[in-house]
Amino acid sequence: MTAVRQDAWSAEDDLILAEVTLRHIREGSTQLTAFEEVGDRISRTSAACGFRWNSCVRKKYEAAIQIAKAQRQKRNYLKKQSPLMGTTAVASLASVDLEESFYKSEGVSEETISIDAVIRFLKQWKNSYQDSSRHVRSLEKKIRDKEEELSILRDENRRLSLHVNEVQTDYRVVNDDYKALIQIMDRARRLAFLNEEEDEQKSRFKMDANGNLERIE
Repeated sequence: MTAVRQDAWSAEDDLILAEVTLRHIREGSTQLTAFEEVGDRISRTSAACGFRWNSCVRKKYEAAIQIAKAQRQKRNYLKKQSPLMGTTAVASLASVDLEESFYKSEGVSEETISIDAVIRFLKQWKNSYQDSSRHVRSLEKKIRDKEEELSILRDENRRLSLHVNEVQTDYRVVNDDYKALIQIMDRARRLAFLNEEEDEQKSRFKMDANGNLERIE
């Protein structure tokens, strides 16, 4: 009969290690933090948990790890794009943890929970991708609307610029005509003044009773 080491890892310990580590990966936390949490739960050191993860458990969850990393990237993207979408995604991802806890309590094996987790991850990823696609299409429509509005505003700006140029041209013409008219009026006024002076300077004569011309002072 083979003796079992007292510090041997049980299937339940491995499940706890996988569950917590995958959750920390999805949430953008570090594996060291995950190992510390697992160590507190199963009374082991974080170093022992890290060694167990890297040497044994990790190999069984490669697909789940990749999906968890993808969900982490998706989570970060959604948080940047929309707080509402980010909250929805977080709630969706949190439901995965609850489902894993349920399967664990029902005594499902490591292999089964790994496959189920992958299927759930893929379904949720599909839903998230569809939500993102709809959001992207909505943004693209808004961009097209803004581009059309910008094009209309540009056309209006060009039209107004042409109108302003025409008004400025008309103003210059009227201003030039006004200056020319002022010059003509000023010249006419000076001529009239000179004519009056000439008339005043001319001598005036009248004829007396004898028919002789007499100068009038």
